[in-house]
Parts: sequence; C-alpha cells; structure tokens
Amino acid sequence: MTTPFDVDANLLIERLAEKLRSDGNENIKPPEWAGYVKTGAQKEKLPVQKDWWYIRSAAVLRKLYVKGPLGVERLRAEYGGAKRRGCRPQKATKGSGAIIREILQQLESAGLVSKIEKEGRALTPKGKALLDSVAYELRVER
Repeated sequence: MTTPFDVDANLLIERLAEKLRSDGNENIKPPEWAGYVKTGAQKEKLPVQKDWWYIRSAAVLRKLYVKGPLGVERLRAEYGGAKRRGCRPQKATKGSGAIIREILQQLESAGLVSKIEKEGRALTPKGKALLDSVAYELRVER
C-alpha cells in the first residue's frame, strides 16, 4: 500500500491542493479576508500564489498524517519562521493562528479531520483514504 511517506511531499501537496479545489467541496474555500492577510508575523508581504489557501490546507492534511494529532499551537510553530529584527538577532515566531484554525474547521466540516479531546485534531479514515489515494496516483505515474 502506498502512503504519503513513499512520494515526494511537494508533489503530494500540489496534487492534494488540486483535488481540494476541484472536487467542488463547498466546505474548503478561502474566506473573504484571505486576500488581505499575511501568513505570519515574520512575513513582510502577502502570499504570492492565488491558490495559497488550498496549498496550506493540503499541507496541514499531510502534517496531520505524518505527525499525528496536532493542535493549533503546534501547527503555528510548524508554519512559523524567523522574524527579522533589524540589527538584533532573529527570533523564532509562530505562524498565523487564525488561518490554521479556519483551515482545521473547514477540514473538520468536510469530514477529513476530527477533534480529539486534549490532543488536538487527527485525520479521519476518510482523510487518510484521500491522502493514500493521492499518494498511490503519484506513485503509479512515476
């Protein structure tokens, strides 16, 4: 059985983002404010890609598959980065919690993620099946 561990992460995220966008899923779509926000305090500009919401959603799904149940705070740390502070040394900064929270809520309403008390969110069997099927498609193409 092919899993997301067996294929390149970038290709998997790209293909999964296409699936999330094209499946006609009304639950997963960027909110109105998504065109005006940065993805973290460490960023200087807005995301360049027009479909960045679907790419981040796919990346969050893969992260949940690989690292198990994760909460918003852990995902904020995963999607953070170094904040430039002028002549002072850089500091680690967390990513945007509102973006991650909204994506997790959308994935939950789509039935791909479920909430586990005191642990965070984990993939449902439907979410695992989606990731495995996309990984299998990529493996067959190669």
